Amino acid sequence: MTEIPYKIYLEENEMPRAWYNLRADMVNKPAPLLDPATGKPVTLEQLSAIFCSELAAQELNNTDAYIEIPQEVFEFYRMYRPSPLVRAYCLEEKLGTPAHIYYKFEGNNTSGSHKLNSAIAQAYAAKKQGLKGVTTETGAGQWGTALAMACSYLKLDCRVYMVKVSYEQKPFRREVMRTYGASVTPSPSETTEVGRKILAEHPGTGGSLGCAISEAVEAAVTSDGYRYVLGSVLNQVLLHQSIIGLETQAALQKYDIVPDIIIGCAGGGSNLGGLISPFMRDKIKGKADYRIIAVEPASCPSLTRGRYAYDFCDTGKVTPLAKMYTLGCDFIPFASHAGGLRYHGMSSILSQLYDDGLMEAVSVKQTDVFAAAVEFARVEGLLPAPESSHAIKIAIDEALKCKETGEAKNIVFGLTGTGYFDMYAYESFNNGTMTDYIPTDEELEAGFAALPKI
Repeated sequence: MTEIPYKIYLEENEMPRAWYNLRADMVNKPAPLLDPATGKPVTLEQLSAIFCSELAAQELNNTDAYIEIPQEVFEFYRMYRPSPLVRAYCLEEKLGTPAHIYYKFEGNNTSGSHKLNSAIAQAYAAKKQGLKGVTTETGAGQWGTALAMACSYLKLDCRVYMVKVSYEQKPFRREVMRTYGASVTPSPSETTEVGRKILAEHPGTGGSLGCAISEAVEAAVTSDGYRYVLGSVLNQVLLHQSIIGLETQAALQKYDIVPDIIIGCAGGGSNLGGLISPFMRDKIKGKADYRIIAVEPASCPSLTRGRYAYDFCDTGKVTPLAKMYTLGCDFIPFASHAGGLRYHGMSSILSQLYDDGLMEAVSVKQTDVFAAAVEFARVEGLLPAPESSHAIKIAIDEALKCKETGEAKNIVFGLTGTGYFDMYAYESFNNGTMTDYIPTDEELEAGFAALPKI
């Protein structure tokens, strides 16, 4: 059993007092962000023009393993953390598997997902800097909801650009954001220069996270007293989400449980990166050999079918270049119901770990994901978010493999949030009208052809 080397950071209830920065222990660090105009690494000064200064510093920090959680953020966390680590006894019985299945449930807060962990940290940094407000994008709406809640708590203005297809598919999440005081604009929109350009090039598009990021960045840099914040992908976000993995590891060690397989859904990487961070540290240091699996939608397969290359983080090409597994910033994903996973690229941290062979990746079809979600809901009594259900699907698959072999493996997965605002998606599945889409090689090649020549 690996000893936690940072018990000083844990309270009696296993709640961390510091975030863990996995980059400090990575042998191969993630490649730096590049200025697309010069091809040189971006500076703190350049990033601080887009992000809050404190967050820009966190983004570039590759050396400090632990960064103390500000007391104000810690007090906010205490309203809903630590989140529960639950053993899925009923699912185990239904599957008839000798495996032990555990899930870290992040939906036990008002926003309904893990996104609040980073939203409050980023909103606090904006408040501390004396800003008027922040701009952001959101896919399915979990991040926008969490940020709206955090900004309301801290009395900051919040402007959200929501991917248009999700704006239409998930009206109730939109209304939760508005209830917390945020303005919500379907993206791409006519309100920004980059939005108008995207609409001209892709008439009638339902948008993408890449489009919404472009609009939110433009809105931030053209509005005095505002900065842009992002709910996934960035190093700083995975740092904040490390609280998930730290609590999970502490709870498992308390009961002398060693996980064999750790599974998380993967869109931009915030949930998965947060969940696996302390476990990956032990794997890198040779103290354990966990099997770690990223699960992505077959309709947007950045890890399993993407290219590891420098690319823009947004469709409008206004952001720095990040080296990541990507489908190309011009790739407009199929309008699947897991809106939080419809992103063309993957976190630079996770991309490096995957390229180093330290984790696996699989892609799954939408109908298979919802079949697993329904099976889970019927026995565990909790309706999972479409994004989380990707992890459920592979957890079930791995548990059934254990049934065949007779191995009693410990399987841990991240249940990122609830699906109670995703009822149109469940209706589509229950009515038998849900479809699957898998991009062709030709479609993906078109995106790869436009990658920057770095």
